[in-house]
Amino acid sequence: MVNLVNLESVHKSYGVRPLLDGVSLGVSAGERIGVVGLNGGGKTTLLEVLAGIAEPDEGRVSQARDLRMAVVTQRTELPEDATVRNAVLDPHGFTAEHEWAADAKVRSVLGGLGMTRLGLDTPVKDFSGGERRRVALAAALVRDIDLLVLDEPTNHLDVEGVRWLADHLLERRCALVVVTHDRWFLDTVCNRTWEVVDGRVEQYEGGYADWIFARAERARIAQAVEEKRQNLARKELAWLQRGAKARTSKPRYRVEAAEALISDVPEPRDSAELVAFAKRRLGKTVLELEDVDLRIADRTLLDGVTWRIGPGDRLGLVGVNGSGKTTLLKLLAGEREPDAGKRIEGKTVRLAHLTQELHDLPGEWRVREAIEDVAERVTLGKYELSASQLGEKFGFGKGRQWTPVEDLSGGERRRLQLARLLMAEPNVLVLDEPTNDLDIDTLQQLEDLLDGWPGTLVVVSHDRYLVERVCDSVHALFGDGRLTHLPGGIDEYLARRESLLAAEDSVVGKQATDAAEPRGLSGAEEHAARKELARCERQLDKLAQREQALHEKLAEAATEPERLAKLNAELLGLHQEKDDVEARWMELADQLG
Repeated sequence: MVNLVNLESVHKSYGVRPLLDGVSLGVSAGERIGVVGLNGGGKTTLLEVLAGIAEPDEGRVSQARDLRMAVVTQRTELPEDATVRNAVLDPHGFTAEHEWAADAKVRSVLGGLGMTRLGLDTPVKDFSGGERRRVALAAALVRDIDLLVLDEPTNHLDVEGVRWLADHLLERRCALVVVTHDRWFLDTVCNRTWEVVDGRVEQYEGGYADWIFARAERARIAQAVEEKRQNLARKELAWLQRGAKARTSKPRYRVEAAEALISDVPEPRDSAELVAFAKRRLGKTVLELEDVDLRIADRTLLDGVTWRIGPGDRLGLVGVNGSGKTTLLKLLAGEREPDAGKRIEGKTVRLAHLTQELHDLPGEWRVREAIEDVAERVTLGKYELSASQLGEKFGFGKGRQWTPVEDLSGGERRRLQLARLLMAEPNVLVLDEPTNDLDIDTLQQLEDLLDGWPGTLVVVSHDRYLVERVCDSVHALFGDGRLTHLPGGIDEYLARRESLLAAEDSVVGKQATDAAEPRGLSGAEEHAARKELARCERQLDKLAQREQALHEKLAEAATEPERLAKLNAELLGLHQEKDDVEARWMELADQLG
């Protein structure tokens, strides 16, 4: 195969810390490489050196002659005076004679990335950070290139957008180097994996499942090396091997070796045993909704819904951004009342709710003190852990446990919040996007705890791998006032969403061609309503991206308590604004029927 880019003995440091130490590797034509590693371990630096954005301190980077490469990093910028069309097409030399075909291609890519209703003449100057990232990604995807370099491309996409991007990349013939924590995406798209660890880059054949096998085998050979990571990797491999084949599209690792590695690993969880234990702790009644109506302003999220959540149930909740998932979790947690009907909570329930907002803690507290403030020891299913041991499971090594809370990053504060929540020994967990700011190793630790946790679990997450791993059933909000059980899980959800979108397109087409059909609104009123509806949808998209940007700013403001409090207040205000826009959208949708 043709070699596109080579790194030879590359060194790169920031301050005194070496992120790349004597790295030599190459990218060949047609390879799709996933880059993984701990947060702050050098993944982005590797991409920037490989793409020529950053110069190495030592060593050499060489590229094939006439290499056509597109790069989308988290620092990608767009011209302030550009429209969407300019930002996507102008840098790449599309000519006027191809304008119609180019516009069609751009609309197709933007639609796949969840920006269907965005006009090509819309100025980019008012776009949120997430919208700019998606426009920059579209600019890379419309090009005919040899190598595509992407840094966290799934960050601003929902489940449908991630699936579309995976399908699109599989159809292309160009090489790909991508940094992502989305394990389903890694396993679906990539045929090689690079792990950045301690300044080195370890290389493996295959995607996520193959990488997990290689880590487990490496740990077995080394025996005493990284014993804790070994156990987690072996257990992860056991789950991959025993789970539904649909959950990993490329189980290419050697079957005999895999069976030898997992021969003494127990099932990830004994569901019958956990449910029986949960019943002893919780009794028959856990959480129940009876004939519940739930509204935001004039928008109806639930209409006469009855839902009974029993002991040991492990439920995933999915839906598009703005469908009301967070509001439903607040209802389950008892943080808001239903508009009609009633919520019933069992007498023995000890509920813990992980929200997307960061809670303030005394800045002078040390990490270990913050965990011990809840309890000194905890029993989580089969695990009995000290506060220090639970801290280690969430990435706080013994040295890091003496760091003041005010010096923690946003991601570390999120992990501390989750550790404190589990330290209270709840028997019902309600988790809203628990994977935010977690790297793959920490995700594995969390899933390992949840595997053996004998309680009731309700999870909202765009990480389909986590939902399929820790949940036994999936429910969805489709905007019809009902809560829909999906026996087929995420795959069924995506299929139903495709059907709904196709039906909506069919209705719009029929209305456009059947002018004689009676309408509840006059032509002018309908035109105005549709225009405002589209504006609300664009505004909701912008609000979702502003929310993501605020989370990023919260991470940056880790050492600035005043700024952190201000940003958190801004996030709460944004949530209220989002609720108001969603309510107006529902009102307009009802008018248009």
